[in-house]
Amino acid sequence: MILEGVVTTTNPDQSMNVSPMGPKFDAVSSGQCLEEFVLRPFQASTTYRNLKRTGVGVLHVTDDVLLIAKAAVGKLIDSPPSRPANLIDGFVLAEACRWYEFEVKRLNDAEERTTIECQIVERGRIRDFWGFNRAKHAVLEAAILATRVGIISDAEIVSGIESLRVLVEKTGGPAEHEAFELLDEYVSSTLARSGSKQE
Repeated sequence: MILEGVVTTTNPDQSMNVSPMGPKFDAVSSGQCLEEFVLRPFQASTTYRNLKRTGVGVLHVTDDVLLIAKAAVGKLIDSPPSRPANLIDGFVLAEACRWYEFEVKRLNDAEERTTIECQIVERGRIRDFWGFNRAKHAVLEAAILATRVGIISDAEIVSGIESLRVLVEKTGGPAEHEAFELLDEYVSSTLARSGSKQE
């Protein structure tokens, strides 16, 4: 099962990198104590470079889709509030719902998309998970589409964004509307720069 989360890692200058990621768990059930998961970042990503260098990070569960949207397309200007992790050299986001400090057990970068096996070493809860309505889900899907520009067809991206827009308009609050517009603008400007026609 792949869940949507946010991973923080430490840059060479000791600043925080924030990246949406979909960790893969073998099984997730109510009350189950999670111990391991797998990340699959591309080798061009900052998360990959940081994890290969430091061997540690923090996975967060959050319902803040505006944070996810900004981080997905490189529009996170200011680092979100955070505190030092407990057992590793890393960052815990102050407004996440749950967090999992982890160490890299194995890193296989034989392919462009790396397989990183992670072991959870510490965990905690900050607040209740508010949940995802249809607009929050739509923003997540739009963020994934935005990161696929140049990987899948332009027509598929544009069609997907337009179908998701209705869900945000119907069920979203201010944060969801802001997040979706940010992603829509990113997709439009990126496709325009590449000479694509959104017809």
